[in-house]
Amino acid sequence: MATMDSPDTSHQANLSYGGGPSPPTPTPPTSMSIDKLFPALLECFGIILCGYIAGRTNVITSTQAKGLGNFVSKFALPALLFKNMVLLDFGNVIWPFLWSILIAKVSVFFIVCLLTLLVASPDSRFSKAGLFSIFATQSNDFALGYPIVEALYGNTYPEYLQYIYLVAPVSLMLLNPVGFAFCEVQKWRDQRAQQQTKLQVVGVVLLQVLKNPIVFMVVVGIVAHFALCQRIPAFMEEFVDGLANSFGGAALFYLGLSMVGQLGKMTRSTVVALILLITAKLLLMPLICRELVELLDTGTTSSLNRSSLSNYAFLYGVFPTAPSVAIYAAHYGMELDVVTSGMVLSTFLSAPIMYVSAWLLAIPSMDPKPLMDSLQSVSFNISIVSLVALVWTTAVMLLSKKFKRLPHMFTVQLFLAQFLASIGMILWNFVVRKDSYIGQVLTFVLLYGSLYSTYVWSGVIALSLMLMKRGRDLRVRPGVLLIAGWGVPAVVTAVLLMAGERMPDTIDSAFFYGRSQMICSTVVLVCSIVLAGGSLVGLSRGSWDADYQVLEREPVAINSEDLNPEDAPEILFEPEVLPRFTNPDCHVCDCVSPQPMPDMIISATVNDTTVTLTGQCGSRCESTDCLLAQEEQLRQVADKQVGRHALLVLLLMVFMLANLSSCLWWLFNRVPGRLYLELQFFCAVVNYGQGFISFGIFGLDKHLIILPFKRRVSRLWHRGGQEGPTQPNVSEDISMTCSQFTKYHQKQCVQDIVQKKRCGERTVADTFLGSELVEWLLQVGLVRDRGEAALYGARLQQGGLLQHITQEHDFQDDGLYYRFTA
Repeated sequence: MATMDSPDTSHQANLSYGGGPSPPTPTPPTSMSIDKLFPALLECFGIILCGYIAGRTNVITSTQAKGLGNFVSKFALPALLFKNMVLLDFGNVIWPFLWSILIAKVSVFFIVCLLTLLVASPDSRFSKAGLFSIFATQSNDFALGYPIVEALYGNTYPEYLQYIYLVAPVSLMLLNPVGFAFCEVQKWRDQRAQQQTKLQVVGVVLLQVLKNPIVFMVVVGIVAHFALCQRIPAFMEEFVDGLANSFGGAALFYLGLSMVGQLGKMTRSTVVALILLITAKLLLMPLICRELVELLDTGTTSSLNRSSLSNYAFLYGVFPTAPSVAIYAAHYGMELDVVTSGMVLSTFLSAPIMYVSAWLLAIPSMDPKPLMDSLQSVSFNISIVSLVALVWTTAVMLLSKKFKRLPHMFTVQLFLAQFLASIGMILWNFVVRKDSYIGQVLTFVLLYGSLYSTYVWSGVIALSLMLMKRGRDLRVRPGVLLIAGWGVPAVVTAVLLMAGERMPDTIDSAFFYGRSQMICSTVVLVCSIVLAGGSLVGLSRGSWDADYQVLEREPVAINSEDLNPEDAPEILFEPEVLPRFTNPDCHVCDCVSPQPMPDMIISATVNDTTVTLTGQCGSRCESTDCLLAQEEQLRQVADKQVGRHALLVLLLMVFMLANLSSCLWWLFNRVPGRLYLELQFFCAVVNYGQGFISFGIFGLDKHLIILPFKRRVSRLWHRGGQEGPTQPNVSEDISMTCSQFTKYHQKQCVQDIVQKKRCGERTVADTFLGSELVEWLLQVGLVRDRGEAALYGARLQQGGLLQHITQEHDFQDDGLYYRFTA
């Protein structure tokens, strides 16, 4: 670490440890069992992942998941609350701590509420104020928070567990009714014809609160606590225990189910709201909780116990938003896109924050050297794993050929910057411990030049999205943005090398040039955040040339103008001079490039005077030039994936805000404290772990990775179940579904969705999109949700009633072409 000679050196050496030398003090015993935290996180998020997989693969559809949700919220959780209210020992409650948490929640609630009322549009300000305030204050205390607290404090402070049962219900009874009142006011304003008095609005809100089984069972439990003398009668003890014990796993599994498809609801207008809400929930709430405990809990507990309580308050504030907020939004039909997307993001962002927070708060000693060694080790390890993720993600982008198009061209540059930053950190781990000034400087240039580039490219990507919003092409030359994306970080790094003064004896790359480096980092971060945030705001205004692309939405339509010259076939035929012969390799249809035929949909009554359609494509087309197959491929390439890019920029903006907070904290606070060290660890994780975010958003390409993998597994499964190539016998359920559809529904379905589309030079095919069949099944009432519709279509395909136009894909709720075989 740095010496104590200069102010900057002293500051860096004491960046979180008090600001000056102090006499040695005995190491206090740790207040939490950190060794159990990782298994607890793995248990919780593993069960969540299982639920998500079950929902994503339609093992459990969204309609079926509602049944599990009703059991969790109306039976298991009320039983759990009743049991703990009866057994609660009020004598061990530290009331100042409880008041601190409640005041913190009330403060965040009204801060979010007032800001929303001030900046939101008048048409929906009341619904946003109510639901956003609930979002920022209602934590997932029981399903996700309780296992974490039990793992950390179960052996040292088991009484901390009871605060969850005290805080959550009181929050539901005090704050949620205020949010419901705002929603009712918005509902009253939207339905002017149905006049309601203020007394009626208050009555509706109170009824909603009393009908909540959670609130009702808390009141019953408190009454039973005094009536039964803190003891559940023996005849009902096993019954209550059975329901209460079923809550944990079922609630986490349902949380995973409820996440399926939620990010697909993110639209342009939700981006800024998500940034502010996630910041309020995961950053503002824990800080206010901790500071209020330090402020109010004075004189009633020892300093060690007060420190433990303040750390516990910080962890409690990090707990993500509860899924019930999405239920409230769906009930009122308001702000569902923001709430559901924010619930998913806050849940997964809370995991690293909770882990790093608990790990650092459990450290009894604040000796700088081992802490800096740990920080360097964390950065090195996560860089290695991130490097592997980035290699995979870049390979997917190159193989899918999306890197040739905008904005993916800039996204690949971001991946490259992240890749070089990981390489720089790996090299830094070795050269920093050697006495090689030139090696350290060169490695620092690679590391921070690349890291600054990741900040700048986030803003460039957002800017490119905004510039393309009214057209398919960028309004400025891509080369200009390419030069800016790499040139600005290079210039800043060069200025830092010339003007900065190297700090002696430091191993942390964040303080290699001391105050000058912090100022340069602040400037780059502020400019990048302003550029990215302003571009996302501009993206949310106006209209696009096509629908806003979200994570799971159907790709945009393709026409000849969307095609790059590299994507076009080598031989192009004009419509007037199409050769009139049939390819002998394709006995049913003769397929050529789609470019000479911009209008893919051909009406049955249209007379083509140039090319006569002489055949009906009635079976699998083996030709590689099938028009419909090429249109499917071109859809995949032409999709700008605006939703994915907006989500990537949104997450990177949150990370940049954390880095900016770290820089400003260091510049203006001479005694940063333990929380600053936590912020440093978090910044190290997000700076060198950006590859995980890139991999999660772009690394699992649906058409290049997931669908081929599913087809391969399906083929191996069927090959293992049969000896020959013959089609296996379908089940009775599939046969019945196909028979009923053929007898009662197929004729109407053909009339509604089947269209004649050109698939070859002289042939057309009666086809429809998979998404069109899903919509039709929902409209006629054969299924209750899109998951069931996808399963219904899969049964029709397994029964041989429909097939993909080239038989390369199973049935999907997507823009793929299918045809009925009979």
